[in-house]
Amino acid sequence: MKLFEIAEIAKLNKGEFKDYQESLNAYRDIKNSVDTAREEGKMEGKMEGKIEIAKEMLKDKESIERIIKFTKLSPEEIEKLRVSKH
Repeated sequence: MKLFEIAEIAKLNKGEFKDYQESLNAYRDIKNSVDTAREEGKMEGKMEGKIEIAKEMLKDKESIERIIKFTKLSPEEIEKLRVSKH
């Protein structure tokens, strides 16, 4: 299959080859953008989950140390949650 693709590309004239390269570059740019967005979305979702857990632990009067242990949030992030709930 790969050999066939190479043979087809080799048949292109200069203009077609230039168009092919531009199309390939555009595809790679879009794919990189989508991959980056997907990874950022995963990270954002994980952070939202940690925040929800921390909020529940704060409601249950858990210690800051325990919240840090289970969520890996910083003391400053936890303090912001504590302050923002009022």
